[in-house]
Amino acid sequence: MTGKFNDQFLKACRQEPISHVPVWYMRQAGRSQPEYRELKKKYSLEEITHRPETCAWVTKLPVDQYNNDAAILYKDIMTPLPAMGVDVEIKKGIGPVISNPIQSLKDVERLGQLNPEKDVDFVLETIKILRSQLTVPLISFSGAPFTLASYMIEGGPSKNYNKTKGMMYSQPEAWNLLMEKLGDMVVTYVKSQIRAGSQAIQIFDSWVGALNQQDYQTFVKPVMNRIFSELKGEGVPLIMFGVGGRHLTLDWHELPLDVVGLDWRYPIKEARAEGITKTVQGNLDPCVLMAPWPVIEAKTKDILDQGMAQPGFIFNLGHGVFPEVDPATLKRLTAFVHEYSAEKLAQINR
Repeated sequence: MTGKFNDQFLKACRQEPISHVPVWYMRQAGRSQPEYRELKKKYSLEEITHRPETCAWVTKLPVDQYNNDAAILYKDIMTPLPAMGVDVEIKKGIGPVISNPIQSLKDVERLGQLNPEKDVDFVLETIKILRSQLTVPLISFSGAPFTLASYMIEGGPSKNYNKTKGMMYSQPEAWNLLMEKLGDMVVTYVKSQIRAGSQAIQIFDSWVGALNQQDYQTFVKPVMNRIFSELKGEGVPLIMFGVGGRHLTLDWHELPLDVVGLDWRYPIKEARAEGITKTVQGNLDPCVLMAPWPVIEAKTKDILDQGMAQPGFIFNLGHGVFPEVDPATLKRLTAFVHEYSAEKLAQINR
């Protein structure tokens, strides 16, 4: 590793003084980058993740191009599931498709356990390579039990999660065992990534906003509390993110984690007013990146002003970068966040 290590992201996670607001973007590695699209002509997502040197290059590319303050490991939330006996394929234009969906208690009982050093050794090797190359923190991640379960039960992406909720309500024994097994997997998987060198962890519960608060507290929050409790002692910042989860944010805040990720629907000033005191991350609507620069700048200023009103803020999007975004826009946005926030923080600290 060459160059001075940039720890602004880690400091923000811990609500320590920072010189500028740190920036990274969900899905910053991949889809919108022309170099990545060229690579995808030769290799599938699965093939890239199974080639540690190539995967490390994809992960590091946006940091080099945009000057971001953290890298996010390039991989998919479905990566550990085949080791449990889930037959999953990432289909272009669809997403994860599972040929043997979970339908009963017996299906859940058949699920195996993850052995990271054997089953996802390529992930751990990629992390080790990146730690020798990066001068910013490396974030790695796992899908959360509800979101993973939704794919496993529905057989693929869903708009309404009817089958998932149906099992939750009608087969509580199967549901609880599934949460237990997925909770075990997440803890094992994340701990192996931390041992390999990951410096922060984000848990993606992308689709849990489909649940109301009562169902979340009954069927999902206990396993999330266990996961974060078991990870808390690992000494790295823990981040929670889900889409459409404003009504669940105070429940997330109660979990033993460090950073609450907000999607684009939830203004930061409202989250603070409603009791979110931990570090927050977010939350520019990714679609704004298609707007003219004056619109992007104005909306970014508003988010920065809200975020910097108290300690503990990381700038991000309210969901992931999508393929149509111009990489030059992300580079310009990163520079603007750094410059604007540095000037504002300097005024605050005078």
